[in-house]
Amino acid sequence: MSTTLETEEHKALRAAVAALGKRYGRDYITRVVADGGHPGELWSEAAKLGYLGVNLPEQYGGGGGGIIELSLVLEELGAAGCPLLMLVVSPAICGTVIARFGTEQQKQTWLPGIADGTRTMAFGITEPDAGSNSHRITTTARKDGADWLLTGRKVFVSGVDIADAVLIVGRTEDARTGRLKPCLFIVPRDAEGFTRRPIDMELNTAEKQFELVLDDVLLPAESLVGDEDAGLLQLFAGLNPERIMTAAFAIGMGRYALARAVEYARDRTVWKTPIGAHQAIAHPLAQAHIDLELARLMMQKAARLYDAGDDAGAGEAANMAKYAAGEACVKAVDQAVHTLGGNGLTREFGLASLITAARVARIAPVSREMILNYVSHQTLGLPKSY
Repeated sequence: MSTTLETEEHKALRAAVAALGKRYGRDYITRVVADGGHPGELWSEAAKLGYLGVNLPEQYGGGGGGIIELSLVLEELGAAGCPLLMLVVSPAICGTVIARFGTEQQKQTWLPGIADGTRTMAFGITEPDAGSNSHRITTTARKDGADWLLTGRKVFVSGVDIADAVLIVGRTEDARTGRLKPCLFIVPRDAEGFTRRPIDMELNTAEKQFELVLDDVLLPAESLVGDEDAGLLQLFAGLNPERIMTAAFAIGMGRYALARAVEYARDRTVWKTPIGAHQAIAHPLAQAHIDLELARLMMQKAARLYDAGDDAGAGEAANMAKYAAGEACVKAVDQAVHTLGGNGLTREFGLASLITAARVARIAPVSREMILNYVSHQTLGLPKSY
């Protein structure tokens, strides 16, 4: 493996995505959110330029790259102030799972549309009582002849209102043991018995959150993605990219906030000296930059391992990257707001709203405490308390 962290192609992709992001920026997203809309123009332009499907196979309209490239796209859009949260969900989770485990028909039906931005897929795993614990999921699928009947509830599902379908994590009963095992189903948004309710969030984003109810939703046999017996393998094929992309989301946001603070600290003059000349201002910003760079390094490692097919190695690195990026993002945003003082809380500078948004990277898609559990048990071999 080359010791070069980023190829010339990656650097060129970074520059191109950064240029696109600069044309839209934070003001665009703020305006879209205020109007209650979706960043459709940016989504469509990113699709036309090949960025949305950069990780999907070329034979289905994608760029033939991997999570390395897609994470880079999200990070640079975030650093420009206009991240697209659905990049985490539609091409990274759903697109990856279908590309790896879907039937030929499923690939032809979904991947070209996901790649060119004309179709979007949401992802439903979290439940009111189980959280994201795949072992406690109660949404169950039972056979009805050749078809399936899916029943259960999901919460905090992003972008269902704009999605053509939702990839739902359910559980089926193992005929041999009677035990339930995770399975993935494509549920069209207009399926009978499938209803959604928006969740009223303090978080101001273009992507809305929903609670879903599935009441004996009848699904044809071809709605099942992959092998009924593959279970967790298929699920984690989607969850590892989700963690890597969440890290990219957090790093981009942290970079955006830090850049605004650095710009302010250079220009804001008190007693004839820019405030950035004072170590009390400069050192915390330098530390925030270091933390973001370290998180990015682990994200790059995780993406490389995943794209190389090392699911186990990628799982550990992806969790660590998500943890590190979430912490770095929260600290960078906090320090940026603090650097601006009162201005950090004004709408004009647009940093205060990031305080809430930055918390998302600590909480979703898995809390930092659950990542610490993972590292304690899986990496360090410590006993479980549960």
